[in-house]
Amino acid sequence: MLRNKYKLSMNNPILVVDDSKHVQRQIEIFLIPEGFSRLFFVNSAQEAFHLLGLDDENSKNRKCEIDLILMDINMPGTNGVEACLKINATRHLKNIPIIVITAEDTDEGLKQAFGAGAIDYIKKPLNPVELIARVSSVLKLKKEMDERENREKELLTLAQVLEKTNQELQQANEKLHQLSRTDSLTGLANRRFFDEMLHNEWKQSVRLAKPLSLLMIDIDFFKNYNDTYGHQKGDECLKRVSMAILSALKRECDIIARYGGEEFVALLSDTDESGAVMVAKAMQSNIEAMNIPHKDSNASGRITVSIGISNEVPSAASSPEKLISKADKALYLAKYEGRNLIKW
Repeated sequence: MLRNKYKLSMNNPILVVDDSKHVQRQIEIFLIPEGFSRLFFVNSAQEAFHLLGLDDENSKNRKCEIDLILMDINMPGTNGVEACLKINATRHLKNIPIIVITAEDTDEGLKQAFGAGAIDYIKKPLNPVELIARVSSVLKLKKEMDERENREKELLTLAQVLEKTNQELQQANEKLHQLSRTDSLTGLANRRFFDEMLHNEWKQSVRLAKPLSLLMIDIDFFKNYNDTYGHQKGDECLKRVSMAILSALKRECDIIARYGGEEFVALLSDTDESGAVMVAKAMQSNIEAMNIPHKDSNASGRITVSIGISNEVPSAASSPEKLISKADKALYLAKYEGRNLIKW
């Protein structure tokens, strides 16, 4: 017996579908000495379907352990061509190569077999050299196809991991960007982001010739509050006051920020002086409604705020800095006159 120069490193399971015991015996005699010892013999296509799990709904998606099928083209019942069609139409079986065995001299049967998905053929009577060569060649091709499929799966997995990593990186960057614009204690915009938005709103108001209002809000005697109640209570107070101020703003375009320490700032686009005063009064009302005790306040026995308002129709002759300066001066006046006041 010729030794198999194509012998593979693994013992590949081969399914032989042939109703002839003589042919089965020949295949066994020819292949086993060449290292192909995992041979499974069935006498019909139906038996092959059963072994492959085609008659079991629960096994349709499982991995089949057969690496090659040798299929007689002429069998009683379901013939080899019909069997090839059914196997190749099954998702978890379609990658199993099929070599048809035929005694026909015409090409019509082979044409049908190849059309049904067969990859090669062997003619009867079987020639051992031809059988071994074709089996080895097809198994080698199957091995290469499996390796390529595994590489493709690995690449797909890698691509999915890369996509997920990119998404996580994008989310992290978005979060970092958001954090760079947000005050960590109150969750409001921080001063840096407010300054950016102020300049944007200023330019837009110049183009549209619309009024722009700015409110500077300061918690009255907040240093005394911290000294009396402690910094933890002070932080809680800042959070509550920030929410009370925020709730007074009814438009998405309105901007509120923590400007520093106990000071907040609000920017109201397309809002005249009277509209800004109404918003300021709503802020004071919200804060008073919380009734946060402050026994060391000279303005009241509870937390209050002083508010300075500036308003103008922006123009090239003025600047955002002047709008801030006017609000600062108004806030200073509110503090000077006793606090818990609104000045403009």
